[in-house]
Amino acid sequence: MPEGVVPVKDFDETKYLGKWYEVARLDHSFERGLSNVTAEYELRSDGGIRVINRGLSVTEDKWKEAEGKAYFVNTRDEGYLKVSFFGPFYGSYIVFGLDNKNYQYAFVSGYNTSYLWLLSRVPTVSKELKEKFIKESKVLGFDTDSLIFVEHN
Repeated sequence: MPEGVVPVKDFDETKYLGKWYEVARLDHSFERGLSNVTAEYELRSDGGIRVINRGLSVTEDKWKEAEGKAYFVNTRDEGYLKVSFFGPFYGSYIVFGLDNKNYQYAFVSGYNTSYLWLLSRVPTVSKELKEKFIKESKVLGFDTDSLIFVEHN
């Protein structure tokens, strides 16, 4: 976990399930060049969470999809999970900011400050929410000047 990043407490996985739109991210190889990115979460029979990430490759004009699985690291009421898309290898998935009432947005980190996402239940968010995300992420050491704001059309 990046220094200073603290997973949300009182996390309700049932409220978190469903479709999320990726509003912003730091660039990384497995999403490079993708627009219209979404993530869908649903319960698995083994107690984990099925993850389906989908995005449109701008250069290939083709949808790309990756299916993964996630499991809680500590307790189910803490927004700290490990996720795998590539066999036995897992990475951290840390929800460190969340609309606790309605679960309309989430700030998510990976295992270090190279991985950062702003997720929302809708494709666009308010200027105030973007500013809050940038401010909180910058304080935690993320390179917010390099954020990509994802196009949804």
